[in-house]
Amino acid sequence: MKSSSGTMPLPRYALPPMARVRQDLPADHIGNPAHHVAEQLRSFGIHEKIRPRAKIAITAGSRGIGGLCDLLAGICSVVRACGGEPFIVPAMGSHGGATADGQGEVLRRLGVSEEALGIPVRSTMETHTIGAAENGATAHIDRFAAEADGIIVLGRTKTHPESDAELASGLLKMCAIGLGKQTGAHEAHSHGLWASVRAVPKLQLGKSPILCGVAVVENGYRKPCEIEVVPASYDAFLESDMRLLKKAKQHLTKIPFDELDLLVVDELGKTVSGAGMDPNIIGHWRNSDAPHEPNYKRIVVLSLTNASLGNGLGIGMADFTTERFVNSYDPAVSYVNLLTASEPGGNTREGPMPLALPSDREAAEVGLFSALPGPAPRVCRIRNTACLDELWISDSLVEQAKRHPKLQVLEEAAPLPFDERGNLF
Repeated sequence: MKSSSGTMPLPRYALPPMARVRQDLPADHIGNPAHHVAEQLRSFGIHEKIRPRAKIAITAGSRGIGGLCDLLAGICSVVRACGGEPFIVPAMGSHGGATADGQGEVLRRLGVSEEALGIPVRSTMETHTIGAAENGATAHIDRFAAEADGIIVLGRTKTHPESDAELASGLLKMCAIGLGKQTGAHEAHSHGLWASVRAVPKLQLGKSPILCGVAVVENGYRKPCEIEVVPASYDAFLESDMRLLKKAKQHLTKIPFDELDLLVVDELGKTVSGAGMDPNIIGHWRNSDAPHEPNYKRIVVLSLTNASLGNGLGIGMADFTTERFVNSYDPAVSYVNLLTASEPGGNTREGPMPLALPSDREAAEVGLFSALPGPAPRVCRIRNTACLDELWISDSLVEQAKRHPKLQVLEEAAPLPFDERGNLF
């Protein structure tokens, strides 16, 4: 229904002035990841495992590990120094639309390509079937990797949107889900993700040419702060995943406010979190029946990261978005990921598209109206749920921020710089 002057205007509350704030995080990191990982591999004795002209597959995932290109370059330099012939395989389950070209394109958007690194990228969705794991899931492994003379599993150890226990994202998950491709990822999820992450790699490590793992932990600035070469055994991978997860949790940064009327998230995507936005940050109640802790009444998502290749899974946890996001969103790419990750007792809450508004300003202001705020709205804006070193907060939160030992106000509260179309970008 339209008003006499055109489209009926939606009710909105103007955003309050916003202050830019820095959150102090541990900044220790590895300054030269390529050199560091190469030294680690040499100390590990990788030269004893690679014969001349051996073809060595190296995994590359879709999360955008900090220093990913440097890490891959460092690993490949050592493989070549041993006389081997390295190549990269996309290890990302069903991402990239579950197509070989799509997964290669995801890596290209992350800076990983033969043109950029001088390292071949070989992408396929075909797998070798290894057998049935103890939990009933059939174990699969990327065909190019399975047919190589050796595999080096590169993976980041961190918390996972669906697990806050002793095992989360790491080398075992990279094996079961990443190297399993779409078929293996669906097998793993349909038999229970974490049971499969424990069971499937036992077969993969026993029946495929995995030489070692390279486990990476990031700090809150998404820079590698730990790099560890792990022997190719199930017990070693499991021990590394569990031990390094404890270190990764020390770098898990939260939004320093438990109650907000509105959270504005600049970008969502698979390069940020498996859930697009990390429920560890925005609250697990957004995709489950958990308590409202933290309690962010409304979430507005403005954009989809380019390297997600249209995969907007996770947008269902937001309340409002923009037409720009909708135009970047590929339903087929998103749905195949959602369906692949179907689990017993799971749900599809992360998939549906929320209300979409023409501009960033409209999405945020309609979202704020919907939150029914008091006279001093509590609003926070973040880049994404993985980058929380800088935030924008409403003037109502500034005094609280000034009392916080880890927050520093960099710029006093002022109107957000929307352009003439009402967008921040």
